[in-house]
Amino acid sequence: MSEHEVTLTVNGESVTRSVEARMLLVHFIREDLSLTGTHIGCDTTSCGACTVLVNGKPVKSCTVFAVQAEGAEVETIESVAAGGVLHPLQEGFWEKHGLQCGYCTPGMIMTAKEFLVRNPNPTEDEIRRGISGNLCRCTGYNKIVEAIQYAAEKLQADAGGE
Repeated sequence: MSEHEVTLTVNGESVTRSVEARMLLVHFIREDLSLTGTHIGCDTTSCGACTVLVNGKPVKSCTVFAVQAEGAEVETIESVAAGGVLHPLQEGFWEKHGLQCGYCTPGMIMTAKEFLVRNPNPTEDEIRRGISGNLCRCTGYNKIVEAIQYAAEKLQADAGGE
């Protein structure tokens, strides 16, 4: 197999590794970097469990090759809590019971994190559309939507918006 050197920034740290050209970004994150919070669900972009932020945009890492992320900034769920303090989204999922098995949660949080940057004061319908690329088999989505609403309100209050 052909090896390629790839350098990218993951959660604020520059990493360089030799990878096979066909290695998926999700496998690079989980296997080479041991960041196992990014989950593998379907390998077809259907579920969103593998969602990470690449240059600030949500990407389903099961369909991106690691070599395609060359030079990119990648953010995984491991970077969301700062200094042991939960991000308002994580807090919202806790407070509003937005998870059951938790398998979809990292991808949901990464998608919602970028969504709230674009739309800091979303309606319920906007939230539902914003997370429509992420599947949950447990919650029925109501509690997830409530968790994202909680985070939006908290982020607005922290920013002095209310």
